[in-house]
Amino acid sequence: MKVLVTGVAGQLGHDVMNELAKRGYEGIGSDIKDTYSGIPDGTAVVTMPYVPMDITDKASVEKVLKEVNPDVVVHCAAWTAVDLAEDEDKKETVRKVNADGTRNIALVCKDLGCKMVYISTDYVFDGQGTQPWEPDCKDYKPLNVYGETKLAGELAVSENLEKYFIVRIAWVFGKNGKNFIKTMLNLGKTHDQLRVVSDQIGTPTYTLDLAVLLVDMIETEKYGYYHATNEGGYISWYDFTKEIFRQAIEAGHKEYEKVTVTPVTTEEYGVSKAKRPFNSRLDKSKLTANGFNLLPTWQDAVKRYLAEIEF
Repeated sequence: MKVLVTGVAGQLGHDVMNELAKRGYEGIGSDIKDTYSGIPDGTAVVTMPYVPMDITDKASVEKVLKEVNPDVVVHCAAWTAVDLAEDEDKKETVRKVNADGTRNIALVCKDLGCKMVYISTDYVFDGQGTQPWEPDCKDYKPLNVYGETKLAGELAVSENLEKYFIVRIAWVFGKNGKNFIKTMLNLGKTHDQLRVVSDQIGTPTYTLDLAVLLVDMIETEKYGYYHATNEGGYISWYDFTKEIFRQAIEAGHKEYEKVTVTPVTTEEYGVSKAKRPFNSRLDKSKLTANGFNLLPTWQDAVKRYLAEIEF
């Protein structure tokens, strides 16, 4: 099986490439830079085949995909800076990347008859209530530009293809890139007091675990919408932060013992330009129903992640 992975300079693309290599599949990485620009960590992705591609350039997408002629495209590339997406001078670029770029890929996948995986987000919903969102729910009501453009990407895939997996995730962390855990660990070195939001509820997703599931998926023809985050229960960002520091201290990083974490409401925190959903709970029962393994607990994922990174 030959698989083209977009966004390999990011957290998820990096891990998907390594998972493909582990299983003996032919993985070809792609991103906007001329050469691989992710973390040079000595893993398989660093030396695997790479092709530069600007997903917003329809001709570039057509040329690259038709030359590679993959069996599957795993589309991890996206604009993910949620607050920056609200800036007037960025909105057009965000739309070009998340909506138009995804459509460009979907249309070529249709021509080639290949499978496509699109990574989406709970931000396509309005984040109200306390019920977990179901993957086939169509009550779309994004609160911000990022959510709107990711929804447009979803629709570009589902309206043009039959052989697709749309996988919504939340609260992502991985080795290759910025994320909440790294931010908290860095802040904890320079601050004794941290205020963290306690009224936004969801579950983290470790890209290393998600990559295993995505490769499991593309080995099947069980197409459709899915939700995938780590198990371990729904939590707030405050709960997440407390566990990050608890595990960091347990791992021998005593410098975090001085850090006090205070829970605050979204309103009290009051910094974000983009509206955030309060309810990011995702229902993952469809994974089990279709024979896929659920991801390990987020607590276990944090432990493995902290052992993997330098901080």
